[in-house]
Amino acid sequence: MRRLVTGVVVAALLSACTAGPSTRPAIVVRGGDAFTPPTDALPAPAPVPPLGEPGPGSVRWSECPPETEAALAALPQPPTAEISCGQVNGVVDSPYSPGRGTLRIRVLRAGTGEIPVAVFTDADGLPGTVYAARLASRMPEDFLTRFSLIGVDRRGTGDSSPVRCLPSDIREDLLTADPRALAVDEWIDLARSSGQNCSIALERRLPALDTWRTAADADAVRTALGMDHLHAIGVGEGSRVLSVYAERYPERVGRMVLDGHPDPDDDARAVAAGIATGAEAALDAFAADCVTSGCPLGATAREAVIEALDGPDPGLLLRGVHIGLRDRTAWPELAEAVAAARGGSYDALLEYTRPLVQDTDEVPARFDGTLVLRCNDTKSRLATEQIEKTASELNERYPVFGALAGQWLALCGPWPVSSKPVPQTTAKAAPPIVVLATASDPVTPLEGTDRAVRRMATAVGVTWQGAGHGALAVSPCATDAATAFLREGTVPRDGTVCPP
Repeated sequence: MRRLVTGVVVAALLSACTAGPSTRPAIVVRGGDAFTPPTDALPAPAPVPPLGEPGPGSVRWSECPPETEAALAALPQPPTAEISCGQVNGVVDSPYSPGRGTLRIRVLRAGTGEIPVAVFTDADGLPGTVYAARLASRMPEDFLTRFSLIGVDRRGTGDSSPVRCLPSDIREDLLTADPRALAVDEWIDLARSSGQNCSIALERRLPALDTWRTAADADAVRTALGMDHLHAIGVGEGSRVLSVYAERYPERVGRMVLDGHPDPDDDARAVAAGIATGAEAALDAFAADCVTSGCPLGATAREAVIEALDGPDPGLLLRGVHIGLRDRTAWPELAEAVAAARGGSYDALLEYTRPLVQDTDEVPARFDGTLVLRCNDTKSRLATEQIEKTASELNERYPVFGALAGQWLALCGPWPVSSKPVPQTTAKAAPPIVVLATASDPVTPLEGTDRAVRRMATAVGVTWQGAGHGALAVSPCATDAATAFLREGTVPRDGTVCPP
């Protein structure tokens, strides 16, 4: 049976590239704009759930493992809250063995407040445990007297059965080459090899690594914390986990804040165009900030970035800039790294990408889990001609980040479509959900987050006119709106705009 399962998945990966061309128009047309909400009368919104008090939970809190402690020590802002770690048991739930298999989910508690708030993040960013500890160090001091942040390493990442499936040479070939060279045939060959290697390494686990099943893990965390409702914060792809949770378990939704929701458009070309738009806007904001803050790049920040990409391993350098743009508070360090690269020293800029590439016995390369989770969640499968056309258009329109965004169309091309694709969430039976958006977000662009808000019947949108990935604990206005909702259940006015 082991060989049969692997063979079936490999066959799917090999045949997926032969799908016929789509008849959809060019990338300038946004498929999401054609979405029609259900026409049946919506029920009145459920009330904001009470915070409640935790009942007997099953998590045994103790010291964190060495790799987590090392990651916490490496943060620019070491967490000041009390930190402990634990484990929650979930269910693998592979389509080959529905409802079976034990998955160990790593959780971290930051703070001593009575009410737990789960934190879910992006697959390619800091693990949820480490991110929650960092977030705790940036939140208002009195917040953690009432709440504890419970960071969750989503399945396949961090210390929750992390994915380890790519040979180092394939991973390096994928990440080091310059996407702007538009070597689409090479992308697809590498993507096919990646899929085959991951299907062999992961076998039955491969199709179980997706957002649908991660939402079930979130409910396992709720139960283990002894809570009737899941109070939670989602960042980027973590927001999608929580919106799917609201679709699957509306009666268990507590007070949820989604900080940058991915574009729900089913057309991956439209999503890629949006990400390129957001990344270019974030780069423009970084350049403008350099002028006002007196960074070492002065008025030539954008030009300096482009010059820095001419160094060795341009794909990694490009990804390094993209990662650096995420954290608005750390832009001074990004400016220093770009200035050093401009002068021929690339180590600081490449350091941003080290977690993506470096595979050790203790911590696997982050890119493997990102590839599997993202491709399992992507519905679009395009023919080579479509990928070439779209990548070329994106590269022309967005000269820094367009090809990088378009490359994902090729990387996920040979992947079999998930047995549980991400649903179009309406959350019509859920209580109010607060969604924060950032005007120049390089990961979850404003237009895509706005589209997600429009599709969720009970979502309330708050937009920060700033830049970076996420507004929580960066924008005082957005943070006040989010914490007032979590503390008192005060729902902000939909359409609230926070100054930059």
